[in-house]
Amino acid sequence: MQIVVLNLKFLSQDVTVKCYSIEGNRQWLDGGAMFGNAPKTLWKRWVECDEQNRIPLACRGLLVKTETKTILFETGSGFFMAPKMTDRYGIEGAGHLLLDNLEKAGFKEGDVDYVILSHLHFDHAGGLVPVFPGTKNPDWEPLFPNARYVVGKKQFEHSLSPHPRDQASYIIGLSRKLQQSGRLVLIGEDQGEFNELKGLATFYFSDGHTPGMMHSILQGKEIKIFFAGDLIPGIPWVHLPIVMGYDRFAEQTINEKKVILEQAISENLLIFYTHDPNTAASRIRINDKGKYEAVDKYQELAGYSI
Repeated sequence: MQIVVLNLKFLSQDVTVKCYSIEGNRQWLDGGAMFGNAPKTLWKRWVECDEQNRIPLACRGLLVKTETKTILFETGSGFFMAPKMTDRYGIEGAGHLLLDNLEKAGFKEGDVDYVILSHLHFDHAGGLVPVFPGTKNPDWEPLFPNARYVVGKKQFEHSLSPHPRDQASYIIGLSRKLQQSGRLVLIGEDQGEFNELKGLATFYFSDGHTPGMMHSILQGKEIKIFFAGDLIPGIPWVHLPIVMGYDRFAEQTINEKKVILEQAISENLLIFYTHDPNTAASRIRINDKGKYEAVDKYQELAGYSI
């Protein structure tokens, strides 16, 4: 497979673009699963773990505000699971913390014009689902009622009939609900953009973690942000050989990640992390050992202008 990253131009018009990292409910997942074939003796240097070998993970979204649009990139895990499953996946909090934190940042659910989803795994799209036991009512509706839901076409089709290896990562009924909303927008891999966001966001696709994962590349006047999704979940995964056990095709993930890390260096991209518990974004450099590393770290983005 040939991997192509789009050549992007900065916004030429005088447009104000502000970015906010918005956390939802955090979760704790098995460290071995999150670090694939890396042994615990290695990964325990990078993260803490509990007595069950679970590591803490943020479920972080990116809210982008322009003069005319409010765009939310992902919705985190939400709080839709039954208590047994909430405990299994280590979901923290009570209630939908993403909505709470949006309000703290000055935004309401109804303000969001677009929800951009890199993929439809529960920890990235679960925030679209009403809090438990909301789905007990078969007529439940996805949250963000004024928004258009933007998803990669290949990923959406995969979510309708996932492979047994990853079917537990998808929320039963969510894809159909999005389809029935009349507000679903599917982006083909030959498109690279969505006309309503033209000049602000373009898209890059990867397949190593899940088929058709869609990464958003935000273009400001001076700064570009790459929304990494699960291609690079957090800073430990900047190290090139480190991939997740959840990845469908580990070697492909590494190849795709290398392309982005090289472009991050050459174009000074700001990489946005959905799962790093301490860092929302960073830049990348090659260190004196010849390895990729995260630098210029941002704990959060709060009205960050690009």
